[in-house]
Amino acid sequence: MEWNIVADSSCDLFELENRYADISFSTIPFVISVDEKDYVDDETLNTSQMVSTMEESKKASHTACPSPEAWYEQFEKPGYTIAITISSSLSGSYNSASTAMNMIKETYPDKKIALIDSRSTGPEMIMIIRKICKLVDSGADFDTVAAGADEYAKRTHIVFALSSFGNLIKNGRMSRFAGFLAGKLHLWGIGIGSEEGTIQVKQRARGKKMAVEAIIEDIRERRKNPGEIVISHCQNPELAKTLKESIENIWHDAQVTVVPTRGLCSYYAERGGLIVAY
Repeated sequence: MEWNIVADSSCDLFELENRYADISFSTIPFVISVDEKDYVDDETLNTSQMVSTMEESKKASHTACPSPEAWYEQFEKPGYTIAITISSSLSGSYNSASTAMNMIKETYPDKKIALIDSRSTGPEMIMIIRKICKLVDSGADFDTVAAGADEYAKRTHIVFALSSFGNLIKNGRMSRFAGFLAGKLHLWGIGIGSEEGTIQVKQRARGKKMAVEAIIEDIRERRKNPGEIVISHCQNPELAKTLKESIENIWHDAQVTVVPTRGLCSYYAERGGLIVAY
């Protein structure tokens, strides 16, 4: 049986990390609008250029989630389908996928589709996709794969560190004075994803070193032995490498992967930001 894994472009993956004979993977792009220019979050997007345009723009920017029609096109493919979206608390992508799934069911009532709300984004979605692949590769049936992936999504965590607050200021979520002060003091915002999939600000850290320490502290608090960890970075491979090495010095068996953010996560993390899943 063929399996199709479909995700929106918040997942920070373009293709599966391993090859599977019976598993295909595709992503549906968000569209990011900056200064009246639309950036499609696919393989052709120059993320660095988009981030630079965001930094230079004085206007608020916005994003548009994939349409139900885009999801429907993927759901029509033969075989079993497992779809995964960014947290439904952060975007309408889940609702679009749900609408498409209901439309498909009207035409193909026996079609096997499972829709998973990641309650997260970026690197945590990578971990969930890996879990789906492992379950499929083990020979598990459709219901077992769907249930196992959803349960796994509830056990993983995410923590992020932001050094830039431009988008927050432009979209009215932080005052210009507070943003100016945070920049002058080299403050990093440390946040976590809640169980409901919302973003919670946890603390502020002064400088890169304290930001790394804050991430390590969060991992210690919520997972004694983190095992698998995925670090997404927005134009900041040096700090991602520093964090990776710090994690490996503490947890010698940790399996740490570093990936660059795609367009949507770059939009939210901004230049220098880190998003960490474990």
